[in-house]
Amino acid sequence: MPACYIGLISGTSMDGIDGALVEFGEAAVNVLATLTRPYPDILRHALRRAVTTPVDQPIHDIGSLDRQVGAHFRDAAIELLEHGGATRGDVAAIGSHGQTLRHQPGAIRPYSLQIGNPDVIAGGTGITTVADFRSADIAAGGQGAPLVPPFHDWLFGRSGDCRVILNLGGIANVTILAPDGLPVTGFDTGPGNTLLDAWTRTHRNEAFDRDGGWAATGTCRQDLLARLLDHGYFRLEPPKSTGLEDFNLDWLYQHDVAGLDPADVQATLGELTATTVADAVRRHAAGVTAVYVCGGGAHNRDLLRRLARQLPEAAIGTTADAGLDPDWVEAVAFAWLAMRAVNGRTGNLPSVTGAGRKVILGTIHSP
Repeated sequence: MPACYIGLISGTSMDGIDGALVEFGEAAVNVLATLTRPYPDILRHALRRAVTTPVDQPIHDIGSLDRQVGAHFRDAAIELLEHGGATRGDVAAIGSHGQTLRHQPGAIRPYSLQIGNPDVIAGGTGITTVADFRSADIAAGGQGAPLVPPFHDWLFGRSGDCRVILNLGGIANVTILAPDGLPVTGFDTGPGNTLLDAWTRTHRNEAFDRDGGWAATGTCRQDLLARLLDHGYFRLEPPKSTGLEDFNLDWLYQHDVAGLDPADVQATLGELTATTVADAVRRHAAGVTAVYVCGGGAHNRDLLRRLARQLPEAAIGTTADAGLDPDWVEAVAFAWLAMRAVNGRTGNLPSVTGAGRKVILGTIHSP
């Protein structure tokens, strides 16, 4: 078997790990196996607590979480090998994004913290592991996010028109594939699924709003939407990135939602995501002809309908239409970034992150 790579990621939804075992060709990827490995409830709750109350987390707890998450990433990699009928000798490297606990590129001393001990992964699998993908870009003056646009450019390529890859994870981000000769750009637009999921957990005790069915029963409250859209992040020019530090339930409750119909709030949150994405696309992707969606939001029919209504000039589809299942784009991207790192090749795009130069992303951990 040719040299393969594994990509592992847990996003801002903190539901668990997405993984992909892949091999790469010239501007092509062959996905050999995939998996989603949910976090145990006790770990998921501890991670969310660490994110929502960071000042209350002892160093001991963060160290323990780092080890626990690393063990779950290790086990996900081992499962992938079994699913793909591969051995550790078939895999050149694992790219582990880890679990983000804090993303502060705009701080006086910028940083981004991902846990998931890579030495636990490397030692437990016997495979070289690349981790901590964001720090080098931040050290070079960048946002450290989003990191997937170079992969989007490599896989989906350029054409004579403008196309957008939209990742609807917990946070939404866009990659703008401008026509040939123009730089690739990209940035976080704001909340994707994070507020929708959190509101659903609170009021329906479900992990997420399947197909956006609950949001579809509500009515968007224009007064609430206007208040939410007043967040300063939406007025910032790229390069920019954000996270749960900015968009969370505490922020939402500051906008007098307690007395509103929960279904109406859910509908308004859907409209918030669609509006901020559409505004970003209209402002920064002139002449866009197609938007390809990936991430969990690719399955939210209500959200896709709202996007289509706000962007009538663009065909709205998923990355499956462009050749890669929307559920695995990010996992494959971190396998690709690992391939770049172990071969000494740069992985960031300064036109996206604002870094002062191209740099190799990730630290390499030998087994």
